[in-house]
Amino acid sequence: MPVTVLLVDDEPLVRAGLRAVLEAQPDIRVVGEAADGAAVIPLVRELRPDVVAMDVRMPLLDGIEATRAVLRTVQDPPKILVVTTFENDEYVYEALRAGADGFLLKRARPAEIVHAVRLVAEGESLLFPAAVRQLAGEYGAERGNPQARDALEKAALTEREAEVLRLMARGLSNAEIATRLVVGTETVKSHVSAVLAKLGARDRTQAVIAAYESGFVAPG
Repeated sequence: MPVTVLLVDDEPLVRAGLRAVLEAQPDIRVVGEAADGAAVIPLVRELRPDVVAMDVRMPLLDGIEATRAVLRTVQDPPKILVVTTFENDEYVYEALRAGADGFLLKRARPAEIVHAVRLVAEGESLLFPAAVRQLAGEYGAERGNPQARDALEKAALTEREAEVLRLMARGLSNAEIATRLVVGTETVKSHVSAVLAKLGARDRTQAVIAAYESGFVAPG
């Protein structure tokens, strides 16, 4: 089954460019478009996309609030990939904190766009881990997050789960973690699921953000 994508951006040329790149792939299908975040929820409910590629800055409802709205109101929500002009942007970090699964630069090459959509859809690796570390260092770790610290303490991760979380934060995929720890991939998937459940995180991106904001993992 192809990965289905909903494009949300107030610039028609950006939507057209993304559509052309993604629909050139046999395993990706664009199922709809919207010009503002305010239109996302009804389209998500109607089209049930696997991934929403959404501009972080839009006139009526930006990508941050649209992300929050989708995750709050849609059952079994799609993966959300925020699209931005600048990677070192507090809006991007706030979108990730709101629940977005990753971000994509508007100047990205076609191969990077396709890779981002596939990676977010699979959910087994962190997209642009170095950039996430940079964002966490600039906007997350410095201000700290007592709630994240409390949540991590209450999670009571086992030694192995803590090790898995550190490797997740470095951007390693499940297969790479399995190789590093000399265990099976299914074992890693079980550890990742346990980490997400204990932290109350919907995906590995949210778990990694919590790890940085709590001080459990140091950016850089």
